[in-house]
Order: sequence, then structure tokens, then C-alpha cells
Amino acid sequence: MLSIIEKAGWPIWPLIFASILAVGIIGERLWTLRSSLITPKGLLQSLLQELQSKGVSPEMLNRLVQNSPLGRVFAAALRNVNTSREIMKEAVEEEGRAVAHELDRFLTLLGTIATAAPLWGLFGTVLGMVHLFGALGPTGSNPAELARGISVALYNTGMGLFVAIIALIAYRLFRAKVESLIVDMEQQAIKLVEVLHGERK
Repeated sequence: MLSIIEKAGWPIWPLIFASILAVGIIGERLWTLRSSLITPKGLLQSLLQELQSKGVSPEMLNRLVQNSPLGRVFAAALRNVNTSREIMKEAVEEEGRAVAHELDRFLTLLGTIATAAPLWGLFGTVLGMVHLFGALGPTGSNPAELARGISVALYNTGMGLFVAIIALIAYRLFRAKVESLIVDMEQQAIKLVEVLHGERK
């Protein structure tokens, strides 16, 4: 590995840093965006049963907020239980936007890595070509410099593409996951609002 880094030259270091950062983001998002943490199964049903038996209480609201992002959306609806459907829906949408923003955390950075990594690899390729052409002179060529120029060009191109491919795949998968979670939360929140206003059983 160290020999590859030496052959690739200094442009490989930002790509190594980007790859470490991308792996960290991927690991964090894999852990954080689990459905069991965002939209726990059975939360709506248990909440409706508790509402029928006990009604809304401050303890219930605090428990919902600490439970999950879906619980926070439900709590926003229940804080406005005595208001009109429109006001309750606005409160749910406002909290939903805040939750969606949190679910998107680090994804912009991951997308930026996916976009910038091949460009930085191309930059390394250009530097390698400069070394390559610098090794060609009127008196002949320097084989060591030719080899170094080729190494810088190829290793940086390969590393840039590798980092970009991994980051792009992860970015697309996480974006789809976030959109799916948001749709699930929206559907459950709408059902809660309709039940609270007697439009649905």
C-alpha cells in the first residue's frame, strides 16, 4: 500500500482522505437510517390505543419526542389536538421538514465526494502527464521519470474513480432510503390527523 502511495505522488493524499471520510459517512448513515430507529413498527397503533384510554398527556408527548423521528411528528400533531385540521397539518409538516433535514445529514457531503473525486483524480492524471512530458527531452528520455509520470497518472485516475463509484452508489441508496422513510412518516402522520378529527377509524 505504501509503495502505491509513493508511486501515486502527493495528489493521492486528498483522495485517501476523501475515501476515509466517505467510509465514515456511509457507516454513520447505515447505523442512523435504520427503519427501526426512524419509523418503529406499531408506534401508531400503540399511540391510538393509549389515546383512547388515557388521552393526551405531557408524559406521552415527551415519550414520543424521545422515541423516534416519527414520534416527534406525532407529538407535533398531538400538541395541536384541539385545533383545526389545517393547523394540525401545518404543525406536522413543519416538524416533518425538520426531521427530513436531519435525515439528509451528511448526504450532500457524500454527493460532493462522489462528484469531486474523479475530478481530483483527473488533476493527478494531468500532473502525471506533466512529469511524463518533462521526462522527454531533446537528448532522449529518462526511464525513471517516464515510469513516475505514468504511475502518478494511472494511480490517481484509478483511485479517483474508485472513491467516486463507492460514494455515488452509497449516496443514491441513502437518498432512496430517506425518501422512503419520509413517505412512510407522511402516510402515518396523515392517518393520525384523520383519526384525531374523526375522519378515519
